[in-house]
Amino acid sequence: MKPASSRSARRLAAKSGKAITLADLGARVEKARPKGLNPTVTARAKRILASYLQTADAHGLPAKDVIAEMASGQAAWRLGHAVRDEIMKNPPEAVIQAACKEGCAFCCILTEGDGGLITQFEAEQLHAALAPAAGKPDGRSWHLKGCPSLDPETRKCRAYEARPMICRSFLSTDASACERNADGGEEPGAGLLGNHLDYLAIHALCRAALKGITMVQSYSMADIAAHTVEGADQATTLAAGKHAPKALDQTVQDAMKAAGG
Repeated sequence: MKPASSRSARRLAAKSGKAITLADLGARVEKARPKGLNPTVTARAKRILASYLQTADAHGLPAKDVIAEMASGQAAWRLGHAVRDEIMKNPPEAVIQAACKEGCAFCCILTEGDGGLITQFEAEQLHAALAPAAGKPDGRSWHLKGCPSLDPETRKCRAYEARPMICRSFLSTDASACERNADGGEEPGAGLLGNHLDYLAIHALCRAALKGITMVQSYSMADIAAHTVEGADQATTLAAGKHAPKALDQTVQDAMKAAGG
């Protein structure tokens, strides 16, 4: 992926008279105060992101490329996956008892106002995966609020390998409860794995740490999928699916509440 923020990094370097280093990024992460996170979650996100920066330094990665990963959400994606892998080494009871199966898809009925928050990296991956389905009937033919990524006949995800973190983190121990909740119910049994809060916290932390260097955006999964299957190119799709900055703040706050924070 072409670094999205190298130009911004060069502009900032020109103003300050020196190139931005990984050490500079580390200092910014330590000072950052992302909105909506309690001190415990913030400290955890900082430890995870600091480890990422140390690994980047050990491998000699240029700071401009690290900035690009942080800005696009690829860093949050990588680190969210790493946390998920650790969880799966000793899976919680909810994972063991999960009722999820291919074609169920009631978790793919999008009832939230933000349309499912994803990063730029995920939006680009989703567009690439769904572009071949342009012009075909999509999940909205099955259910009015169905994810456009779905095949309406099989209820399978056409972008399964590129599905965003929110899809990978969701699970349920009661498929019938998911069906009732899709119709407006509020029954227990479904939720997100803990790595999803880490992923959101890291992305929010990246945004705070990169303030003044480059923009860190979030996008609506539903809008990205819809515009893609309607035939829009990537640039048009990303412009149409971009969230207002407050969307990430609200999603982080909602995730904190769901986690009991």
